[in-house]
Amino acid sequence: MLYKIKQPINSLLLFLPMAALMLFAGCQSGGQEELAQNDLRLVKMWETDSVLTTSESVLFDEEEGIFFVSCIGNVPPSAKDGDGFIAKVAYYGNIVEEKWVTGLDAPKGMGTIGDTLFVADIDQIIMINKTSGQILDTIRVPESEFLNDITVDQTGSLYISDSEANKIFKLTEGEVEVWLEDAEMGGPNGLYAEANRIMVATFAKGNFNTIDIKDQKMTARTDSLPSGDGVVKIDDGYLVSNWNGEVYHVNEEWEKTKILDTKDLEVNAADIEVVPEHSILLVPTFFGNSVAAYEINRLDEELVL
Repeated sequence: MLYKIKQPINSLLLFLPMAALMLFAGCQSGGQEELAQNDLRLVKMWETDSVLTTSESVLFDEEEGIFFVSCIGNVPPSAKDGDGFIAKVAYYGNIVEEKWVTGLDAPKGMGTIGDTLFVADIDQIIMINKTSGQILDTIRVPESEFLNDITVDQTGSLYISDSEANKIFKLTEGEVEVWLEDAEMGGPNGLYAEANRIMVATFAKGNFNTIDIKDQKMTARTDSLPSGDGVVKIDDGYLVSNWNGEVYHVNEEWEKTKILDTKDLEVNAADIEVVPEHSILLVPTFFGNSVAAYEINRLDEELVL
């Protein structure tokens, strides 16, 4: 496996043997990696220290080669208590800066446009310079109750789910509007924007839906995905997390297969992220206060994300 890490060569040489040991340990565990009934496998690579208090979402920044992690802090996740923060984690799992941005309430989903990091925080969107960590602006979202995930479409518009209000908001050039409101949506959470549609994982109903961007028609594709949280794209479908501690592979025929289950360990699986170039899945563990990284493998070793 090839790593493109912006670190001195000595650091890289130290890391590679460590990674090999962790990969070997993951293969020997005989636990979650055995779940999948198809040829897709997850092998645990590393996990951060447990200092990322209520880790909710992970976002990879390719330019910097680091992960942003939104941390709610103390619960409930709707409390305006000012103890939420954003952390920066290195590609190999070390915490670069635990409290890079502080003073947030309950930060959750994130997205980037250019040099700006957008963060959903209960009833507002926080705009942060992703290099300096300076808070640039705060956009209030009227009629919102529990903003959750963010996705960015090809035109640069943001879509933000509201799991309590059953709404999806749209933010374009600083202007926010209710893009879709449907009481039957079932608690929209995880979002993923494609050219002509938005993928939505619902928390209350546990469905995986598509919404046509042009006519806003919603179609249920896969059910029985309880507590739907994060959505990411891979080559032949999607990975969808269940907040309770599962990750499912949903293929192009909308068939689902469980590939990770940490419920018995009481470890959550919140808003996941994927690094396609290196076939790595990142899972924030929420009450586990950490982020775990898994290598995505196939038995034929030909997975291309």
